[in-house]
Amino acid sequence: MRALFPAPLLSLALVGLWLLLNGFSLGQWLMGLLLGWLVPYLTHTLRPTPVRFSHPLVALRLFFQVGADVIAWNWRVLRGTLASAERVPKGGFVVVPLDMRDPNGLAVLAAIMCVIPGTIWSELALDRSALLVHMFDMEDAQAEIDLIKRRYEQPLMEIFE
Repeated sequence: MRALFPAPLLSLALVGLWLLLNGFSLGQWLMGLLLGWLVPYLTHTLRPTPVRFSHPLVALRLFFQVGADVIAWNWRVLRGTLASAERVPKGGFVVVPLDMRDPNGLAVLAAIMCVIPGTIWSELALDRSALLVHMFDMEDAQAEIDLIKRRYEQPLMEIFE
C-alpha cells in the first residue's frame, strides 16, 4: 500500500487544496484525486527521509506564530522602507548555530525564513551546524539569533526529531 500511496497525508492535502481552488464538480474531484495520487507517487524519491511528524499542537502553534510574524515583519519592513535617511534600517547577516539536523525540519525552517519579510536564508553549513541569515532590520544580532532558535528551531525540533 505504501508503494502505491507513499504520502497519504500529502495526497489528502493536495486533493483538498485542488477542490478548494477549483470547485467541487465531478471533473474537479477526478482531477484532484489524480493529482493527489500522481504528485506524491512521482516525487517520493526526492524526499530525503521519511517524515516523522509528531506534536500537531506544536505545529499548529508554530503555524500561527509564523503568521503573526509575517504580519509584524511586513509592518516593520514597510516602516523601514518609508523611513527618513536618519532612521534607515541597519541590515546585516547573522550566523545561527543549529541544534536541529533533520532534513525535513531544516526544509521547513528554510521555508519559514523565506516567508518572513525581511529575512532570507542565505547559506547552510555543509555539516548542518550553522545557518547564515540576512536580516533587513537588525537591532541586536544576538537577540535575532535567540528569536530564530526559540520561535522556529525549537518547535521544529519537537515536531520532526
